[in-house]
Amino acid sequence: MRRLMPDEIHPPFSRYAHGVAVPPGARLVVCSGQLGIAADGTVPDGAEAQTTLALWNLDAILAEGGMTRADIVRLNAYVTDRAHLAGYMTARNAFFDGLEPPGSTLMIVSGFARPEFVVEIEAIGAAPP
Repeated sequence: MRRLMPDEIHPPFSRYAHGVAVPPGARLVVCSGQLGIAADGTVPDGAEAQTTLALWNLDAILAEGGMTRADIVRLNAYVTDRAHLAGYMTARNAFFDGLEPPGSTLMIVSGFARPEFVVEIEAIGAAPP
């Protein structure tokens, strides 16, 4: 994968790439949006804890598809309030520490299916065939 970071545009605001070129023939895993909910149904309080759990859930989906977090090329995240941005960013940056960053979008939305959820994250992974 090749990270696309053109000098002609403003650099990313955080740890993400403006784009990622996926070579022909790469395998893709498209992950549905994951919430910060554990297998036993518990939901931690706070954006950072929910983000960490949602990212671990993505890890599990990628592993099922024969990939790791290092293979994530696209991350879409949704939070319910600007107040959750710092917690989301802290957990996301720790998750990708030491790895090439993916392309990323972060949006503020009005809410999710249940009021205790404050973060949802979806991902696309790409790896050699």
